[in-house]
Amino acid sequence: MTGEATARGPARVNLIGEHTDYNGGLALPFPIDVGVTVRAEAISGDEVVAVATDLGEEDRFALRDVPAAEGWRAFVRGTVAELRAAGFAVRPARLEIAGNAPRGGGLSSSAALEVALALALLALSGEADAVDRVALAKLCSRVENAWVGAQTGLLDQLAALVGRPGCALRIDFATLDLRPIPLELRGHRLVVLDSGATHDLSAGEGYNERRAECERAAAELGVRWLAEADPAATARLPDPLDRRAEHVLTEDARVDETIAALEVGDLAAVGALLDASHASLRDLYDASVPEVEATRERLLEARALGARMMGGGFGGGVLALFPPTAEPPAEAVQVEPGLPARLLP
Repeated sequence: MTGEATARGPARVNLIGEHTDYNGGLALPFPIDVGVTVRAEAISGDEVVAVATDLGEEDRFALRDVPAAEGWRAFVRGTVAELRAAGFAVRPARLEIAGNAPRGGGLSSSAALEVALALALLALSGEADAVDRVALAKLCSRVENAWVGAQTGLLDQLAALVGRPGCALRIDFATLDLRPIPLELRGHRLVVLDSGATHDLSAGEGYNERRAECERAAAELGVRWLAEADPAATARLPDPLDRRAEHVLTEDARVDETIAALEVGDLAAVGALLDASHASLRDLYDASVPEVEATRERLLEARALGARMMGGGFGGGVLALFPPTAEPPAEAVQVEPGLPARLLP
């Protein structure tokens, strides 16, 4: 037990495997160096006081019977409530929250906030080192689902908590088998370029609607996970459920195809798989917007080997792979695997 603690939650980039997590499929994300930092200080009383320094806003609530809220406050209150519900000893605390991951940019600043909050609060009670990180990812996902209203899967939280430097993380969401994959780019660069169109995954349209469609498709096919469906059977589904299922099944295959290409150093094939993923997200999943398409075209015109929308879609950033001989647009940000969520000295 300590009087203060600071935790850093990383944002993440998902190389490939989009909208597969809540369908029992595969993905290949990695944590990056930008993210959210939470400094927690134990205080007397029975309250949690949270300050979002970037916004100049404060929240204050009792530890017992935590009420619902909206915006960034929902993440704080939900994390406290879920930790207590799981049996952790959350102490009264003052929390200072600061970050450098763009909100709504497809880098999952939300998961970065959740895991930083959880680790900082657990450190105050002396429980951070002993906690199982996969279990903590599930807890943080409940915050997002039940308190924030975004029906996301476990991709972002697992990437933030279990990722490794220099590697992408192959996640099988049906079994939660986790396997680090060395991300050796041989002089190539992965970059992200913001489209300027922000997205809100807690909004009813878009992300949550797609998840509901996938659940209906799985129910009609009689499978637990849509990723388990027989590709031949999906043709019997009505539109758009047939297209949603086709995206999930083909995207799943692209994850392992990307790993195979990385293992033999075929970066041109990785670029082609990024293009195929984008086309599937655009045409089968209806997850693109004009700003994303224009941003992708800019990256391709700059001679990217491939580019695709990233995150939940409906806005956010575009990920692109550039060869050593090409120069990305000046505003593009290079990304590479960094450290997972951790306590800071």
